[in-house]
Amino acid sequence: MNSASRLRLGINIDHVATVRNARGGDTPDPARAAKLAQAAGADGITAHLREDRRHITDSDIDAILDVIDIPLNFEMAATDEMQQIALRHKPHAVCIVPEKREERTTEGGLEVAREENRIAHFIAPLREAGCRVSIFIAADRRQIEAAARIGAPVVELHTGAYCDAHAEGRFEARDAEFAKLKEMATLALDLGLEVHAGHGLTYDTVKPIAALPEVMELNIGHFLIGEAIFSGLDSAIRRMRGLMDEARQEASGVTVV
Repeated sequence: MNSASRLRLGINIDHVATVRNARGGDTPDPARAAKLAQAAGADGITAHLREDRRHITDSDIDAILDVIDIPLNFEMAATDEMQQIALRHKPHAVCIVPEKREERTTEGGLEVAREENRIAHFIAPLREAGCRVSIFIAADRRQIEAAARIGAPVVELHTGAYCDAHAEGRFEARDAEFAKLKEMATLALDLGLEVHAGHGLTYDTVKPIAALPEVMELNIGHFLIGEAIFSGLDSAIRRMRGLMDEARQEASGVTVV
C-alpha cells in the first residue's frame, strides 16, 4: 500500500492499567503493552492521564516514553495541571478530550464552540512546544468549524454513537451516524484539518470508518485490550491492522487477495 494512503493505527493502552489497578501492584504493565503494540504494528501509542489517575499514572507516562520508538498520543483534559505535564514531556501528540469524574469512559466530544477562546489559549503553548494538537469532538459542524478557527491542526471524530448503534442492532441509526461521520470528515478536510477517528471501534465496525479516505488515523483501545485476554495482544492488533488495510485497499479499488 502507498505510504501516503496508509491508515495509521494508534493503540490505547489505558485499560491495561485498569486491570493492574483493580488489584494493585505492577502487573499487567502498560509500558510492556506499549512495547508489544509497537512490535505488532501500531503506529502510535495513546494514553489518557485522567485527573483522578484511575488507570494511567504519571510514572506510566515516563515508562512508556522510555520503551517505545513510535509516537505517544497524550490524551488529557484542558486543565492547567495537564498542560504542565504535557509541556514537561513534550509528547509527539496531545489530544484534548472532555473529562467528567463520574463517567466510565469519555462520553462525548469536547465542547469547542462554546469555549472557543479558552481552548484557543490553552492549546497555543502546546503547539509552540512542538506537540501535534488534536481536539476530540463529535461529528458536528459547529465543533469542527470552531476547531479550525482556534488553530487546532487535527480533529478526532468521536465514533461512539455509530458503534453503540451497531452493537444495539439499531442499524438505521448506525447508518445515519456513519453518514454524519463521512460528511463531517469531508468538511474537516476541506477546512484544512487532519482527520482522525476513534472510540468504541471493533472488528465489526472498523472497516467502514477505515475506508473513509479523509481519515488518516484511528485510535482503538478498550476492545483490543479485551480481545487480548482471549487471543493475545499481538494477534488482536494484527487482526485489526489487517481489517483496516483491507478496507483501505477495497476503497481504493485494489483487489484484496
